[in-house]
Amino acid sequence: MNILSIETSCDETSCAVTQNGKKVLSNVVFSQIKDHQIFGGVVPEIASRNIFNL
Repeated sequence: MNILSIETSCDETSCAVTQNGKKVLSNVVFSQIKDHQIFGGVVPEIASRNIFNL
């Protein structure tokens, strides 16, 4: 059985597909770390605008 897993936070979104919960078939991460790094943390205004880039 294949399982699709999705995880989101204010600055990252990731998805993975596993087979039988053990073997990773695919794993992707979209991160906004570079956008927020210069500010020393997450800036909600920037994070909310980046939803259109997913």
